[in-house]
Amino acid sequence: MTDQPSLAVALDLPGAEIDSSASRVDRILDAVREHLGVEIAFVTKFHEHDRELMNVRSDLDLPMGPGYREPKEEGYCWHVLQGNLPELIQDPADFPFTEQFAITQMLPVGCHLNVPLRMSDGTVYGSFCALSRTPDRSMTERDLGVVRAFAQLAAEQIEVELAGEARRSALQKTISQVISGNRLTIMHQPIHSLADDQPAGVECLARFPDATERGPDQWFNEASEVGLGIELDMLAVRSALETLPYVPPGHYMSVNVSPETVMSGALAQALREGNEERLVIEVTEHQRVADYEALARALKAIAGKARIAIDDVGAGYAGLRHLVDLAPDILKLDMSLTRDIDSDPARRALASALVSFSREIGCSLVAEGIETEAEKQVLASLGVTYGQGYFFSRPLPVIRSQQWLLKTEGGRPDAGKDGEIARIETSKGITVGELRLRA
Repeated sequence: MTDQPSLAVALDLPGAEIDSSASRVDRILDAVREHLGVEIAFVTKFHEHDRELMNVRSDLDLPMGPGYREPKEEGYCWHVLQGNLPELIQDPADFPFTEQFAITQMLPVGCHLNVPLRMSDGTVYGSFCALSRTPDRSMTERDLGVVRAFAQLAAEQIEVELAGEARRSALQKTISQVISGNRLTIMHQPIHSLADDQPAGVECLARFPDATERGPDQWFNEASEVGLGIELDMLAVRSALETLPYVPPGHYMSVNVSPETVMSGALAQALREGNEERLVIEVTEHQRVADYEALARALKAIAGKARIAIDDVGAGYAGLRHLVDLAPDILKLDMSLTRDIDSDPARRALASALVSFSREIGCSLVAEGIETEAEKQVLASLGVTYGQGYFFSRPLPVIRSQQWLLKTEGGRPDAGKDGEIARIETSKGITVGELRLRA
């Protein structure tokens, strides 16, 4: 018998910083074993007709483990819940009813403490059990209180995991529907020469049905979270490539792709008939790259079909050595360095160093997020080649962007005001823009 621990002690489990709910439940089971001095602790889940072992912790070589299922009526847990057995059994011999369970003799079962696992809404998930293989008359209601305390912690962790599974399932369904239905809109944001303000190209930006609620970064991050990152990335790539005919000759088009997608080989397959002068593949670094050598090899596979740009320079994960290894044609200066560069000496110094670095490795530099004339002038004076941002234009529907690049009427930024909306789709049904027609 041991003193009952506080919840604070239970929460201070070694390695509690690990986010996996399964790992946390395992640690809770280990803690209850240590506090009570029992050999086995486990969590079961009740299904309609059977129960399933979800987490099992023991130093013994047990005949069953996580995933083992048996009819509910053939174990202690269900009968404890039904009131046929008490939550504390010091010795199964006190309850002849237990002799019908195969596990009683097989394990064998000695002292047995078992409490239901209840969710916050009162529903029973399963049971939380601690047991030893020998009877123990020293176990009391106080020790059962220890089990209840740890069971409460386990139930909270399980509920977090169930909520996470429900969220992931909903995300997977929503993202799958977007992918299968090509429900993605491509916008173009013009990129200009800082020397003469002339448009040089566009960056393709994906927009989703709930654009006012969730940004594209969240969509791509969530797709990666549920294992659909490459599929959503490739939908955006295919949709963007469909818009290339709307980019006038003499201008290039940049398409964003994650390192994961580049390394998958799917991009190289999609670019079998690429055009190096017209197409730029912009590698985004929203997640850390585990193997830069593998990424460099994958980028070489698309050489000759597209030029390579590295996004988020100055804010992404890649160091300067990795940038050299990737051999890019273009570096994109992150907007966190562009913003207020006219009034921030540190930003100017770093941008100047990156200009020198880009010249040394023989690539162009594009500054993102330019919003003011002053920012543009400073970047131009430092030697940055190109820029994009609201100072030049917001992202535009594809047809409006084409007008912008051709300098025809209707291509100015004020062409984004509210008006009648006409959806523009390619021959494959992919939406390439929503043209807002002014009254």
